[in-house]
Amino acid sequence: MRAGRRSALLAVTLCAMPALAHRLSPAFFGLTETEPNVFAVQWKVSISGGLAAVLEPQVPAGCSLAQAVRTYVLDDVRLQHATLECPTGLPGQAFAVNGLAETQTDVLLRVDYLNGSSSTQRLTPAAPSAIIPDQPSTLDVVRTYLVLGVEHILLGIDHLLFVLALLLLVNGVGRLVATVTAFTVAHSITLGAATLGFVHVPSAPVEAIIALSILFLASELARRRAVADGADAAAANLTTRFPWVVAFAFGLLHGFGFAGALSEVGVPERAVPLALLFFNVGVELGQLLFIAAVFGFASLVRQAALRVPRNWQRAVAYGIGSVSAFWVVERTIAVF
Repeated sequence: MRAGRRSALLAVTLCAMPALAHRLSPAFFGLTETEPNVFAVQWKVSISGGLAAVLEPQVPAGCSLAQAVRTYVLDDVRLQHATLECPTGLPGQAFAVNGLAETQTDVLLRVDYLNGSSSTQRLTPAAPSAIIPDQPSTLDVVRTYLVLGVEHILLGIDHLLFVLALLLLVNGVGRLVATVTAFTVAHSITLGAATLGFVHVPSAPVEAIIALSILFLASELARRRAVADGADAAAANLTTRFPWVVAFAFGLLHGFGFAGALSEVGVPERAVPLALLFFNVGVELGQLLFIAAVFGFASLVRQAALRVPRNWQRAVAYGIGSVSAFWVVERTIAVF
């Protein structure tokens, strides 16, 4: 009874977590030079959490709007377009977003010039302004998209729960390496295909299926106890027997989810392969950091000789299952 109560308590506690599976989506401010010192402006910001009302980009000094701002609303995103004239040029000018310091999101600033060069910078609550560089560098793209990839995986609770469930289900270092590698290869394939425009899948159904994949692993994890106790050896589940197959299949879906996150901020036209590569590298680094943290925590528990409840794995399975079941319902409703 006590184990059952603990399992129920953990499930309820996890359900009380915020429903958002990802951090608030980064905003995007793009400047595309259409003629010398004249720029087409695009400002894209999520309406969720009141970001559209809080964030206010500031026109760089020496620049002015050449026409009225045009505003559109698409799903949960507010788009604004305008034309900016900068007689003295943009390089060396400061760009800032008012209200950013009070949020938990970032702003991606991208400038595309007529000569084909571009600069990409990331504004954060800790650094809500930046100087537009004189000489746009490749390093800016590498750094920006690498950090975005790391942040996306570490702040994406749904992806982390999926990886955690896989870690708990797979026994043996060799099988674990094969499983993680299969997941990595799969989501790299669909992330690349979707970002490069070879495949297009609506984001809402993808997010719902991702939640369903987590629920599937949670159910597999909950059933594993009976097999481990020898109650029914024939009941060994699919994930226990072929974890790399399951990881690869669901990894394809998660790759579309990563691509959806990347599409929200866009990629520089002349640096698509570079931005895609380092966003994916960032995702992998974040995933490895999470795996290392899980193993580190497990090692500390063993060294401290803490008493761990016998049914802790089932309690974790119920907790993950409860949260993912909620997401399945929530995201399925969003599809319609």
